Amino acid sequence: MLNSFLLLAEAALYFGAMTTLFRFRHRIGLGVFVCALGVMHFLETYLASVFYVALPFGMVSPGSAVLFSGKLVMLLLLYIKEDAATVRQPIYGLLLGNALMIGLVLILRMHAISPLPSGKLPDVGFIDQMGWLMVWGTTLLFVDAILIILLYEKLGRYLRKALFTRILVSVACVLTFDQAGFFTALHFVTGAPVAVFFGGWFAKMAAALAYATMLVAYLRWFEARQIPAPRGLSDIFDTLTYRERYEALVQHVGRDGLTGLLHRGRFDSDGEAAVAASLRTAKPLSLLIIDVDHFKSINDRFGHAEGDKVLKSIAALLGGIASPEDQVFRIGGEEFAILCSRPHPLARLLGESIRHAVKASAGASRFDITVSAGISTVSETTRCLADLFALADQRLYKAKSTGRDRTIGEPGGHEADSLKAWTRSGRGAGA
Repeated sequence: MLNSFLLLAEAALYFGAMTTLFRFRHRIGLGVFVCALGVMHFLETYLASVFYVALPFGMVSPGSAVLFSGKLVMLLLLYIKEDAATVRQPIYGLLLGNALMIGLVLILRMHAISPLPSGKLPDVGFIDQMGWLMVWGTTLLFVDAILIILLYEKLGRYLRKALFTRILVSVACVLTFDQAGFFTALHFVTGAPVAVFFGGWFAKMAAALAYATMLVAYLRWFEARQIPAPRGLSDIFDTLTYRERYEALVQHVGRDGLTGLLHRGRFDSDGEAAVAASLRTAKPLSLLIIDVDHFKSINDRFGHAEGDKVLKSIAALLGGIASPEDQVFRIGGEEFAILCSRPHPLARLLGESIRHAVKASAGASRFDITVSAGISTVSETTRCLADLFALADQRLYKAKSTGRDRTIGEPGGHEADSLKAWTRSGRGAGA
Protein backbone atom coordinates (compact mmCIF):
# COMPACT_ATOMS: atom_id res chain seq x y z
CA MET A 1 0.00 0.00 0.00
CA LEU A 2 2.83 2.37 0.90
CA ASN A 3 4.63 1.63 -2.38
CA SER A 4 1.48 2.35 -4.39
CA PHE A 5 0.95 5.66 -2.60
CA LEU A 6 4.59 6.66 -3.12
CA LEU A 7 4.42 5.87 -6.84
CA LEU A 8 1.32 8.03 -7.19
CA ALA A 9 3.00 10.85 -5.25
CA GLU A 10 6.08 10.59 -7.50
CA ALA A 11 3.88 10.81 -10.60
CA ALA A 12 2.07 13.88 -9.26
CA LEU A 13 5.37 15.56 -8.31
CA TYR A 14 6.92 14.81 -11.71
CA PHE A 15 3.87 16.03 -13.63
CA GLY A 16 3.50 19.15 -11.51
CA ALA A 17 7.17 20.15 -11.84
CA MET A 18 7.37 19.52 -15.59
CA THR A 19 4.10 21.26 -16.45
CA THR A 20 5.16 24.26 -14.37
CA LEU A 21 8.29 24.57 -16.50
CA PHE A 22 6.19 24.12 -19.63
CA ARG A 23 3.61 26.65 -18.50
CA PHE A 24 6.29 29.36 -18.18
CA ARG A 25 8.03 28.46 -21.46
CA HIS A 26 7.32 31.88 -22.95
CA ARG A 27 9.13 33.59 -20.06
CA ILE A 28 12.04 31.25 -19.27
CA GLY A 29 12.34 29.51 -22.63
CA LEU A 30 11.34 26.06 -23.82
CA GLY A 31 14.95 24.91 -23.40
CA VAL A 32 14.51 24.73 -19.62
CA PHE A 33 11.68 22.23 -20.05
CA VAL A 34 13.64 20.17 -22.58
CA CYS A 35 16.80 20.11 -20.43
CA ALA A 36 14.83 18.93 -17.40
CA LEU A 37 13.34 16.17 -19.56
CA GLY A 38 16.82 15.08 -20.64
CA VAL A 39 18.27 15.05 -17.12
CA MET A 40 15.46 12.83 -15.87
CA HIS A 41 16.15 10.40 -18.74
CA PHE A 42 19.39 9.25 -17.06
CA LEU A 43 17.71 8.61 -13.70
CA GLU A 44 14.81 6.89 -15.42
CA THR A 45 17.03 4.34 -17.19
CA TYR A 46 19.16 3.71 -14.11
CA LEU A 47 16.09 3.00 -11.97
CA ALA A 48 14.58 0.79 -14.69
CA SER A 49 17.70 -1.39 -14.68
CA VAL A 50 18.27 -1.81 -10.91
CA PHE A 51 15.47 -0.32 -8.76
CA TYR A 52 12.22 -2.28 -8.24
CA VAL A 53 9.50 -2.34 -5.62
CA ALA A 54 6.88 -4.97 -4.90
CA LEU A 55 3.21 -4.29 -5.62
CA PRO A 56 0.22 -6.66 -5.38
CA PHE A 57 0.38 -7.33 -9.15
CA GLY A 58 4.16 -7.75 -9.49
CA MET A 59 7.56 -6.05 -9.49
CA VAL A 60 7.59 -2.42 -10.64
CA SER A 61 10.35 0.10 -11.30
CA PRO A 62 9.52 3.79 -10.65
CA GLY A 63 11.88 4.64 -13.51
CA SER A 64 9.72 2.83 -16.03
CA ALA A 65 6.24 3.26 -14.55
CA VAL A 66 6.55 6.88 -13.39
CA LEU A 67 9.38 8.63 -15.21
CA PHE A 68 9.21 7.03 -18.65
CA SER A 69 5.42 7.17 -18.79
CA GLY A 70 5.54 10.79 -17.66
CA LYS A 71 8.15 11.67 -20.26
CA LEU A 72 6.03 10.21 -23.06
CA VAL A 73 3.06 12.27 -21.85
CA MET A 74 5.27 15.38 -21.74
CA LEU A 75 6.27 14.79 -25.38
CA LEU A 76 2.58 14.48 -26.29
CA LEU A 77 1.89 17.74 -24.45
CA LEU A 78 4.75 19.37 -26.36
CA TYR A 79 3.22 18.21 -29.64
CA ILE A 80 -0.31 19.32 -28.73
CA LYS A 81 0.68 22.84 -27.71
CA GLU A 82 3.69 23.42 -29.99
CA ASP A 83 4.34 21.27 -33.09
CA ALA A 84 6.06 18.12 -34.34
CA ALA A 85 9.22 20.01 -35.32
CA THR A 86 9.68 21.01 -31.67
CA VAL A 87 9.02 17.48 -30.40
CA ARG A 88 11.73 15.92 -32.54
CA GLN A 89 14.47 18.11 -31.01
CA PRO A 90 14.57 16.46 -27.54
CA ILE A 91 14.10 13.02 -29.12
CA TYR A 92 17.09 13.44 -31.44
CA GLY A 93 19.08 15.02 -28.62
CA LEU A 94 18.48 12.09 -26.27
CA LEU A 95 19.32 9.51 -28.94
CA LEU A 96 22.56 11.18 -30.04
CA GLY A 97 23.54 12.09 -26.47
CA ASN A 98 23.25 8.47 -25.32
CA ALA A 99 25.25 7.23 -28.30
CA LEU A 100 27.93 9.83 -27.49
CA MET A 101 28.01 8.67 -23.87
CA ILE A 102 28.67 5.09 -24.91
CA GLY A 103 31.43 6.18 -27.30
CA LEU A 104 33.15 8.30 -24.67
CA VAL A 105 32.99 5.53 -22.04
CA LEU A 106 34.61 3.09 -24.49
CA ILE A 107 37.50 5.56 -24.90
CA LEU A 108 37.68 6.30 -21.15
CA ARG A 109 38.28 2.60 -20.47
CA MET A 110 41.60 2.91 -22.33
CA HIS A 111 43.04 5.34 -19.74
CA ALA A 112 45.64 4.23 -17.24
CA ILE A 113 43.63 5.23 -14.17
CA SER A 114 45.38 6.55 -11.05
CA PRO A 115 43.76 5.55 -7.76
CA LEU A 116 42.58 8.14 -5.27
CA PRO A 117 44.52 8.59 -1.99
CA SER A 118 42.03 6.23 -0.39
CA GLY A 119 42.89 3.58 -2.96
CA LYS A 120 39.42 3.71 -4.54
CA LEU A 121 39.15 3.20 -8.29
CA PRO A 122 36.20 4.30 -10.47
CA ASP A 123 33.77 1.63 -11.56
CA VAL A 124 32.15 2.30 -14.92
CA GLY A 125 30.92 -1.25 -15.22
CA PHE A 126 27.34 -0.09 -14.75
CA ILE A 127 27.58 1.38 -18.26
CA ASP A 128 27.73 -2.18 -19.64
CA GLN A 129 24.17 -2.69 -18.44
CA MET A 130 22.64 0.73 -18.18
CA GLY A 131 24.37 2.41 -21.11
CA TRP A 132 23.13 0.02 -23.76
CA LEU A 133 19.70 0.01 -22.14
CA MET A 134 19.67 3.79 -22.51
CA VAL A 135 20.45 3.54 -26.21
CA TRP A 136 17.80 0.85 -26.71
CA GLY A 137 15.29 2.72 -24.57
CA THR A 138 15.87 5.97 -26.44
CA THR A 139 15.51 4.17 -29.77
CA LEU A 140 12.18 2.84 -28.53
CA LEU A 141 11.30 6.34 -27.37
CA PHE A 142 11.92 7.63 -30.90
CA VAL A 143 9.44 5.08 -32.27
CA ASP A 144 7.05 5.64 -29.34
CA ALA A 145 6.94 9.40 -29.92
CA ILE A 146 6.02 8.98 -33.59
CA LEU A 147 3.44 6.32 -32.77
CA ILE A 148 1.73 8.35 -30.07
CA ILE A 149 1.48 11.38 -32.38
CA LEU A 150 0.06 9.27 -35.21
CA LEU A 151 -2.38 7.51 -32.90
CA TYR A 152 -3.43 10.76 -31.20
CA GLU A 153 -4.18 12.34 -34.60
CA LYS A 154 -5.94 9.23 -35.91
CA LEU A 155 -8.18 9.02 -32.85
CA GLY A 156 -8.96 12.72 -33.24
CA ARG A 157 -11.24 11.87 -36.16
CA TYR A 158 -13.45 9.76 -33.92
CA LEU A 159 -12.86 11.19 -30.43
CA ARG A 160 -12.62 14.89 -31.21
CA LYS A 161 -14.80 15.86 -28.26
CA ALA A 162 -13.54 13.11 -25.94
CA LEU A 163 -10.07 14.45 -25.19
CA PHE A 164 -9.56 12.29 -22.08
CA THR A 165 -10.38 9.05 -23.93
CA ARG A 166 -8.24 10.12 -26.89
CA ILE A 167 -5.19 10.76 -24.69
CA LEU A 168 -5.74 7.69 -22.49
CA VAL A 169 -6.01 5.26 -25.42
CA SER A 170 -3.00 6.81 -27.16
CA VAL A 171 -0.80 6.62 -24.06
CA ALA A 172 -1.96 3.13 -23.01
CA CYS A 173 -1.39 1.59 -26.45
CA VAL A 174 2.07 3.05 -26.88
CA LEU A 175 3.11 2.14 -23.32
CA THR A 176 2.03 -1.44 -23.99
CA PHE A 177 4.21 -1.54 -27.11
CA ASP A 178 7.11 0.01 -25.22
CA GLN A 179 6.81 -2.39 -22.29
CA ALA A 180 7.14 -5.36 -24.62
CA GLY A 181 10.15 -3.86 -26.38
CA PHE A 182 12.00 -2.67 -23.28
CA PHE A 183 11.37 -5.85 -21.28
CA THR A 184 12.88 -7.91 -24.10
CA ALA A 185 16.18 -6.02 -23.77
CA LEU A 186 15.94 -5.96 -19.96
CA HIS A 187 15.45 -9.73 -19.86
CA PHE A 188 18.54 -10.47 -21.93
CA VAL A 189 20.77 -7.87 -20.30
CA THR A 190 19.81 -8.21 -16.62
CA GLY A 191 17.85 -11.48 -16.56
CA ALA A 192 14.64 -9.82 -15.41
CA PRO A 193 11.85 -12.39 -14.77
CA VAL A 194 8.50 -12.42 -16.57
CA ALA A 195 6.86 -11.05 -13.42
CA VAL A 196 8.64 -7.79 -14.16
CA PHE A 197 6.87 -7.56 -17.53
CA PHE A 198 3.37 -8.03 -16.11
CA GLY A 199 4.04 -5.88 -13.06
CA GLY A 200 5.46 -3.13 -15.23
CA TRP A 201 2.55 -3.34 -17.69
CA PHE A 202 -0.09 -3.04 -14.95
CA ALA A 203 1.83 -0.13 -13.43
CA LYS A 204 2.08 1.64 -16.81
CA MET A 205 -1.65 1.25 -17.40
CA ALA A 206 -2.28 2.84 -14.00
CA ALA A 207 0.22 5.57 -14.94
CA ALA A 208 -1.60 6.10 -18.26
CA LEU A 209 -4.85 6.64 -16.37
CA ALA A 210 -3.27 9.00 -13.83
CA TYR A 211 -1.29 11.02 -16.38
CA ALA A 212 -4.22 11.27 -18.82
CA THR A 213 -6.37 12.68 -16.02
CA MET A 214 -3.73 15.22 -15.01
CA LEU A 215 -2.95 16.18 -18.61
CA VAL A 216 -6.58 16.87 -19.51
CA ALA A 217 -6.99 18.92 -16.33
CA TYR A 218 -3.86 20.91 -17.17
CA LEU A 219 -4.94 21.54 -20.78
CA ARG A 220 -8.40 22.74 -19.74
CA TRP A 221 -7.37 24.83 -16.76
CA PHE A 222 -4.01 26.27 -17.76
CA GLU A 223 -3.77 26.06 -21.57
CA ALA A 224 -7.01 27.65 -22.69
CA ARG A 225 -6.27 27.81 -26.42
CA GLN A 226 -8.32 25.46 -28.56
CA ILE A 227 -6.84 22.04 -29.33
CA PRO A 228 -5.88 21.93 -33.02
CA ALA A 229 -8.04 19.93 -35.41
CA PRO A 230 -6.69 16.46 -36.27
CA ARG A 231 -4.24 16.34 -39.14
CA GLY A 232 -3.76 13.63 -41.73
CA LEU A 233 -0.90 11.15 -41.43
CA SER A 234 0.86 12.55 -44.47
CA ASP A 235 0.58 16.06 -43.02
CA ILE A 236 2.22 14.91 -39.79
CA PHE A 237 5.16 13.36 -41.60
CA ASP A 238 5.48 16.46 -43.77
CA THR A 239 5.66 18.51 -40.59
CA LEU A 240 8.23 16.15 -39.08
CA THR A 241 10.38 16.08 -42.21
CA TYR A 242 9.87 19.29 -44.18
CA ARG A 243 9.28 22.01 -41.59
CA GLU A 244 12.19 24.03 -42.95
CA ARG A 245 10.41 24.46 -46.30
CA TYR A 246 7.41 25.96 -44.57
CA GLU A 247 9.56 28.41 -42.61
CA ALA A 248 11.37 29.45 -45.80
CA LEU A 249 8.02 30.03 -47.52
CA VAL A 250 6.80 32.21 -44.64
CA GLN A 251 9.94 34.32 -44.91
CA HIS A 252 9.57 34.64 -48.69
CA VAL A 253 5.91 35.67 -48.56
CA GLY A 254 6.66 38.86 -46.63
CA ARG A 255 9.45 40.07 -48.93
CA ASP A 256 9.77 42.16 -52.06
CA GLY A 257 10.45 40.00 -55.10
CA LEU A 258 13.13 42.24 -56.64
CA THR A 259 15.23 43.35 -53.67
CA GLY A 260 14.48 40.69 -51.04
CA LEU A 261 13.64 43.40 -48.50
CA LEU A 262 10.45 43.38 -46.45
CA HIS A 263 7.56 44.73 -48.53
CA ARG A 264 4.91 47.41 -47.95
CA GLY A 265 2.44 45.02 -46.35
CA ARG A 266 5.01 44.05 -43.73
CA PHE A 267 5.82 47.74 -43.20
CA ASP A 268 2.18 48.47 -42.37
CA SER A 269 1.80 45.54 -39.97
CA ASP A 270 5.26 45.55 -38.36
CA GLY A 271 5.30 49.34 -38.21
CA GLU A 272 2.06 49.57 -36.24
CA ALA A 273 3.33 46.94 -33.82
CA ALA A 274 6.69 48.71 -33.44
CA VAL A 275 5.07 52.09 -32.71
CA ALA A 276 2.75 50.50 -30.15
CA ALA A 277 5.70 48.78 -28.47
CA SER A 278 7.68 52.03 -28.42
CA LEU A 279 4.83 53.90 -26.72
CA ARG A 280 4.32 51.07 -24.24
CA THR A 281 7.98 50.65 -23.26
CA ALA A 282 9.18 54.26 -23.79
CA LYS A 283 11.99 52.96 -26.01
CA PRO A 284 12.93 55.21 -28.96
CA LEU A 285 11.75 54.37 -32.46
CA SER A 286 12.67 56.31 -35.59
CA LEU A 287 11.59 56.01 -39.21
CA LEU A 288 13.79 56.84 -42.19
CA ILE A 289 12.22 57.16 -45.64
CA ILE A 290 14.85 57.05 -48.36
CA ASP A 291 14.24 57.89 -52.01
CA VAL A 292 16.62 57.48 -54.98
CA ASP A 293 17.15 60.87 -56.65
CA HIS A 294 16.29 61.24 -60.36
CA PHE A 295 15.45 57.55 -60.60
CA LYS A 296 13.02 58.08 -63.49
CA SER A 297 15.83 59.49 -65.62
CA ILE A 298 17.88 56.36 -64.98
CA ASN A 299 15.06 54.19 -66.33
CA ASP A 300 14.50 56.51 -69.27
CA ARG A 301 18.17 56.76 -70.31
CA PHE A 302 19.48 53.29 -69.50
CA GLY A 303 16.39 51.08 -69.37
CA HIS A 304 14.47 49.33 -66.60
CA ALA A 305 17.02 46.52 -66.32
CA GLU A 306 19.65 49.05 -65.22
CA GLY A 307 17.10 50.64 -62.91
CA ASP A 308 16.48 47.28 -61.28
CA LYS A 309 20.23 46.86 -60.73
CA VAL A 310 20.32 50.22 -58.98
CA LEU A 311 17.44 49.23 -56.69
CA LYS A 312 19.14 45.93 -55.85
CA SER A 313 22.42 47.67 -55.07
CA ILE A 314 20.68 50.24 -52.85
CA ALA A 315 18.81 47.43 -51.05
CA ALA A 316 22.07 45.54 -50.45
CA LEU A 317 23.74 48.69 -49.15
CA LEU A 318 20.86 49.45 -46.77
CA GLY A 319 20.92 45.90 -45.47
CA GLY A 320 24.66 46.14 -44.86
CA ILE A 321 24.55 49.46 -43.01
CA ALA A 322 21.44 48.78 -40.90
CA SER A 323 21.93 46.83 -37.69
CA PRO A 324 20.36 43.37 -37.18
CA GLU A 325 17.68 44.95 -34.97
CA ASP A 326 16.62 47.39 -37.71
CA GLN A 327 13.91 46.52 -40.25
CA VAL A 328 14.49 47.55 -43.87
CA PHE A 329 11.57 47.77 -46.31
CA ARG A 330 10.95 48.61 -49.95
CA ILE A 331 7.71 50.58 -49.72
CA GLY A 332 7.43 51.90 -53.28
CA GLY A 333 9.14 51.92 -56.66
CA GLU A 334 12.39 53.63 -55.62
CA GLU A 335 11.39 54.38 -52.03
CA PHE A 336 12.75 52.53 -49.01
CA ALA A 337 12.07 52.73 -45.28
CA ILE A 338 14.01 51.75 -42.17
CA LEU A 339 12.47 51.29 -38.72
CA CYS A 340 15.18 51.53 -36.09
CA SER A 341 15.22 51.59 -32.29
CA ARG A 342 17.34 54.74 -32.11
CA PRO A 343 16.72 58.25 -30.76
CA HIS A 344 16.38 61.03 -33.33
CA PRO A 345 20.03 62.21 -33.39
CA LEU A 346 21.34 58.69 -33.98
CA ALA A 347 18.70 58.11 -36.66
CA ARG A 348 19.94 61.24 -38.44
CA LEU A 349 23.50 59.91 -38.27
CA LEU A 350 22.27 56.66 -39.80
CA GLY A 351 20.61 58.64 -42.59
CA GLU A 352 23.81 60.56 -43.26
CA SER A 353 25.86 57.35 -43.26
CA ILE A 354 23.51 55.88 -45.85
CA ARG A 355 23.63 59.01 -48.00
CA HIS A 356 27.43 59.13 -48.03
CA ALA A 357 27.71 55.38 -48.66
CA VAL A 358 25.37 55.58 -51.65
CA LYS A 359 27.29 58.53 -53.06
CA ALA A 360 30.60 56.73 -52.59
CA SER A 361 29.31 53.59 -54.28
CA ALA A 362 28.31 55.57 -57.38
CA GLY A 363 31.94 55.53 -58.54
CA ALA A 364 31.55 51.89 -59.59
CA SER A 365 28.52 52.61 -61.82
CA ARG A 366 28.04 54.38 -65.15
CA PHE A 367 26.13 57.26 -63.57
CA ASP A 368 25.90 59.20 -60.34
CA ILE A 369 23.48 57.89 -57.72
CA THR A 370 22.34 59.89 -54.72
CA VAL A 371 19.50 59.54 -52.24
CA SER A 372 17.42 61.89 -50.12
CA ALA A 373 16.01 60.97 -46.72
CA GLY A 374 13.39 62.21 -44.29
CA ILE A 375 13.39 61.17 -40.63
CA SER A 376 10.79 61.20 -37.86
CA THR A 377 10.72 59.75 -34.36
CA VAL A 378 7.89 58.54 -32.14
CA SER A 379 6.85 61.37 -29.82
CA GLU A 380 3.78 62.95 -28.26
CA THR A 381 2.78 64.24 -31.72
CA THR A 382 3.51 61.04 -33.63
CA ARG A 383 1.68 58.29 -31.79
CA CYS A 384 0.74 56.09 -34.73
CA LEU A 385 2.43 54.82 -37.87
CA ALA A 386 0.40 57.13 -40.11
CA ASP A 387 1.64 60.24 -38.25
CA LEU A 388 5.21 58.95 -38.16
CA PHE A 389 5.13 58.22 -41.89
CA ALA A 390 3.48 61.54 -42.81
CA LEU A 391 6.13 63.56 -40.96
CA ALA A 392 9.06 61.59 -42.41
CA ASP A 393 7.48 61.88 -45.86
CA GLN A 394 7.11 65.64 -45.44
CA ARG A 395 10.80 65.92 -44.59
CA LEU A 396 11.75 63.72 -47.51
CA TYR A 397 9.81 66.03 -49.84
CA LYS A 398 11.64 69.01 -48.34
CA ALA A 399 14.97 67.28 -48.98
CA LYS A 400 13.97 66.66 -52.61
CA SER A 401 12.68 70.19 -53.18
CA THR A 402 15.74 71.92 -51.69
CA GLY A 403 18.38 70.27 -53.85
CA ARG A 404 18.28 66.51 -53.17
CA ASP A 405 21.22 64.44 -51.84
CA ARG A 406 20.48 65.43 -48.27
CA THR A 407 18.97 64.13 -45.02
CA ILE A 408 16.36 66.19 -43.21
CA GLY A 409 15.03 65.48 -39.75
CA GLU A 410 13.97 68.49 -37.73
CA PRO A 411 13.10 67.53 -34.15
CA GLY A 412 11.47 70.01 -31.87
CA GLY A 413 8.22 71.41 -30.60
CA HIS A 414 7.01 72.56 -34.02
CA GLU A 415 6.52 69.06 -35.38
CA ALA A 416 2.81 69.02 -34.61
CA ASP A 417 2.19 72.35 -36.36
CA SER A 418 4.17 71.37 -39.42
CA LEU A 419 2.42 68.03 -39.58
CA LYS A 420 -1.04 69.67 -39.42
CA ALA A 421 -0.05 72.13 -42.14
CA TRP A 422 1.23 69.29 -44.28
CA THR A 423 -1.95 67.31 -43.80
CA ARG A 424 -4.09 70.31 -44.85
CA SER A 425 -2.05 71.17 -47.92
CA GLY A 426 -1.21 67.70 -49.16
CA ARG A 427 2.19 66.49 -50.31
CA GLY A 428 2.28 68.46 -53.55
CA ALA A 429 3.88 67.47 -56.84
CA GLY A 430 6.02 64.37 -57.06
CA ALA A 431 9.77 64.62 -56.74
